[in-house]
Amino acid sequence: MIDLSSVKTPGWQRVVAELASPAPDDRAFLARLLSVLGQVSGSKQAVLFSVDRGEGEASPEPRAVLTWPPGPEAQAVGAIESAGEVRGAARSAADSGQVRVFGLEKAATFYDDTEKGSIIAVPVHSSPEPTGPRGVITLLIEPRSRQALQTTTAMVEVLAGYTNLHGVRQQLQRVKAASAALDLAAKLIASVNTAKGFRGAVIQLANDLSRQIRADRVAVGWVKGIGTGGSGAVRCVSISDTEHIDRRMAMVQKIEAAMDECLDQEQTVLYPPPPEQGQAGPGAQGGPGGDVVLSQAITHSHRELAASDARLKVVSFPLREGDRILGVVTVESTAEGPADIGSIELVQSALDLVSPTLAVRRSDDRTLAARAWVSTVKGGAWLVGPRHTVWKMVGVLVLVAGIVVTFVRVPYRVQSPMEVQARVKHTVSLPIDGVIESLGEGVAPGRIVQQGDVLFQMDTMQAKDQLLGATAQKIEAEKEADSHRKAGKLGEAQQAEAKAAQAEARIREIQRIISQATVRAPITGTIIAGDLQDKIGASGKLGDAVFQVAPLNDMIVIARVSDRDIALIHEQSEGVEPTRGHIATKAAPGEKLPVVIERIVPLAQPKDGKNVFEVRCRLEDGAVQHRALRPGMEGFVKLDTGRRTLLDIGTRRIRDQLRLWLWW
Repeated sequence: MIDLSSVKTPGWQRVVAELASPAPDDRAFLARLLSVLGQVSGSKQAVLFSVDRGEGEASPEPRAVLTWPPGPEAQAVGAIESAGEVRGAARSAADSGQVRVFGLEKAATFYDDTEKGSIIAVPVHSSPEPTGPRGVITLLIEPRSRQALQTTTAMVEVLAGYTNLHGVRQQLQRVKAASAALDLAAKLIASVNTAKGFRGAVIQLANDLSRQIRADRVAVGWVKGIGTGGSGAVRCVSISDTEHIDRRMAMVQKIEAAMDECLDQEQTVLYPPPPEQGQAGPGAQGGPGGDVVLSQAITHSHRELAASDARLKVVSFPLREGDRILGVVTVESTAEGPADIGSIELVQSALDLVSPTLAVRRSDDRTLAARAWVSTVKGGAWLVGPRHTVWKMVGVLVLVAGIVVTFVRVPYRVQSPMEVQARVKHTVSLPIDGVIESLGEGVAPGRIVQQGDVLFQMDTMQAKDQLLGATAQKIEAEKEADSHRKAGKLGEAQQAEAKAAQAEARIREIQRIISQATVRAPITGTIIAGDLQDKIGASGKLGDAVFQVAPLNDMIVIARVSDRDIALIHEQSEGVEPTRGHIATKAAPGEKLPVVIERIVPLAQPKDGKNVFEVRCRLEDGAVQHRALRPGMEGFVKLDTGRRTLLDIGTRRIRDQLRLWLWW
């Protein structure tokens, strides 16, 4: 037991100096405090318990972390005397948050000289946050007087108060580390933002980081791919003081292998790994110079990278943006001594601040389509999760598409080419052989004519000459017949009368031809074909077509439906409604006009190597007067055949063909 009878004694000064001196971390300080309290109180045994209160846990179970004196073979936790009473005391002190004293025989607090011993339970907070991990130090005291026990308890409480000093010092160190990380990040971000493009940014990052931390080489790698998770491999994009990177070089391949190793573990990787000094205590991160997480990392690829130099230390830092890892920064250094865990945490904190800036620069270098894809994948990650997002989205889309095509019914329309024609068309042809003399007033294609209007006039000069000759022949024959009859020559008279009759017939024929020379409109309608403006004075033969006249207020649609689809449509019959549909012409594809089947020609016709049926459809009321319709217009007609599933529609032709192939 250390003599602490006066604050001026060397023992007290040594204890104060030991507790007030800075400790590298919480575990080292608590181990030091445990040793001091055990010696000062003259305890048989001192135990440090970790009391981590989980969410919803009312009374956590204390877990022994360290014992004093240390266990055999330098074990952190040796055998605990009176383990049940000691754990109960630790639990009670943790729940109350105050120093508690218990007897070994019962669970009530007392000060009785006749007891065999006591347990002093001292709660210590290794974290300044009230919700942080808590610890309890239990001191197993030999029997002593009430006054001595009170003095020991008071002294233990005073010394345990040095945990507050340690907490403040640790908080100050964290603030300094955060400030240093912020300063380093600000310098790196400033240099990255001044670079041109993403490649310039990563080159600037590698060079500046190498100078700031005095590293031999810094390499920056970026995860391949444009999705949220990338392709699972890292590509080295820049190396400090290196203009061109040849990925065929063994050194570059080793660096990328080390980056992949860091990416797979999603944590910082250090080689040589730091020592693992036992299991961490309450709120601790390992022993001095050690780190539990870093010491357990896999370092095979890092070992191969550092194999060329025994002094080389390699550390890889993940570049994070939220839950994603965008890339990896690998640092190589040959500085003397082991790697400083604090410096590693400093660089990692700075890179965590730089990563979003690099992500923005990378996004700015992408095309609009690539950025749209990334945004889509990010939205999908929110919906289906961040891992294997694209495959999950594809699976969901396939599932939804399967459900839609199997169960959703849509109107099924048979499509075929069509042509708009006038229902009634009259062809006007040349009535005689001859020359076209003139056209009627205003006669031209597209003009409306009334029934009886003159369309054109044939030249009748030759016919009139023939009429005069035939008339003269008739008069001469009649005179000859009269003279023969007066002379009593009856036979000659009859021959002359026959010539006169023949001349009369010739006259009537010529008069008919002259009357037909004036051609009139057979019906009221529009001239839809024929233009004689440049044929006036030209000769023609009997029967040559020159005009087509048709009323445009009554038109029909001639559709040519494939024989594969003809069974799906039908015309009107008893008890069966005709198939209806819509047409769209090439001249006005946005105008959909309703039609109904009027008649299906029963005989198929070959058309472009296919068998088609001519289907005549009439336009619904109002559609005939539509301004977009003209005779001869072509387009497509879609005939409604009812509602079917998309699966039925898509596989109908395949099923029909298979039925033909497999039929016997």
